[in-house]
Amino acid sequence: MMWEYVTFEQLYSTPSRNGVTRPKAVRGSGYKMVNMGELFSYDFLSDQQMDRVPMTDRELDNCRLFAGDLLFARQSIVASGAGKCSIVMSVPEETVFESHLIRIRLDQAQACPLFYFYYFQSPYSKMQSLVRQCAQAGIKGSDLAKLTVLMPPVAEQRKISSILYRYDDLITANQRRIQLLEESVRLLYREWFVKLRFPGHETVPVRDGVPVGWRCCNLSELADINPSAISAKDHPQVIKYVDISSVGTGHIDDVEEITFDEAPGRARRRVRHGDIIWSCVRPNRRSYALIWEPEDNLIVSTGFAVLTALTVPFSYLYLACTTDDFVSYLTNQATGAAYPAVTAKDFEKATILLPDQETLAAFDTLVLPHQEQIDTLQGQNRQLREARDLLLPKLMSGALDVSRINVPQEVAA
Repeated sequence: MMWEYVTFEQLYSTPSRNGVTRPKAVRGSGYKMVNMGELFSYDFLSDQQMDRVPMTDRELDNCRLFAGDLLFARQSIVASGAGKCSIVMSVPEETVFESHLIRIRLDQAQACPLFYFYYFQSPYSKMQSLVRQCAQAGIKGSDLAKLTVLMPPVAEQRKISSILYRYDDLITANQRRIQLLEESVRLLYREWFVKLRFPGHETVPVRDGVPVGWRCCNLSELADINPSAISAKDHPQVIKYVDISSVGTGHIDDVEEITFDEAPGRARRRVRHGDIIWSCVRPNRRSYALIWEPEDNLIVSTGFAVLTALTVPFSYLYLACTTDDFVSYLTNQATGAAYPAVTAKDFEKATILLPDQETLAAFDTLVLPHQEQIDTLQGQNRQLREARDLLLPKLMSGALDVSRINVPQEVAA
């Protein structure tokens, strides 16, 4: 099927615009403002928490956001981030955007904003041809306007975008369920082990802030750090590799299947069920995950510390090693200006509360089913992303007849 090419600005309803600059000193009240942080964290912008800034009436008129607006990153530390696109899905209250972003407002009679959001995720967008590398990678609004883009009939644009968005809608629904499950287990952890309102606490004396029968100890008493690794003489022929960039807060986003010979030298750490992987680099970013029933050839980067529970359930260890206090401890121990990092020794010396075994067993019984359900939902999301990403280039090239594609309803666990 042949689609027309046009310059992107031919689809604009108004000229593109950059946002406003607001220093930290004046932030705190006023109108919500989309910053670079929100753009890179969220593809779909709506009711996320944001900084608030004061605005004059004229600035508000110029920089107000509406549903359907596209926002592009003008700059990024890495070239792949320049031109990153997010879409405004809804505006529950007046919202503006900062100066490092470009706002594009399309003429919706001929251009579906959601279609062009997905178009700029595809290899057909040619966005990287606009990137200029100086101190930072960047794009110009004037170059973006001249970029040639495909323009299918608007009805096809809407059908294509509705198919792709159904995958993202299911992913978002799962993410909400995951968030609720995580909040519930963390609330239980705080209730039992921070507020010390564990079952039977009324009859247990507390001395120096610790219940009798409990104690504080080094993490090295509770877990092995980096217990197992592959080598040139002992390794699978094909590995499934997890790098630091593939791990977010509590989840693994991507696993790369490669041969051992093709794998980077840092692909060395073995993991097993219940292990916790924690990025040693920039611990303030909270890049960690719980390993759940991995395949035998799952290998993670040496940039992770792998924590293997020994004397406590991994359900407890995971929550104890991902609290705000634990993150603050790692952040304070990190050394290095460009890439602040911690070492295995820093993990070993961390102080952890060790409750009695009866309390730990009761906690594990309550929490483990929640962690299993979280893993199931994360697995569903990985399947949804893979299916969406396989469809994306085929839909954007016109290679598939959209009338024959079934919109996904659910994914098997």
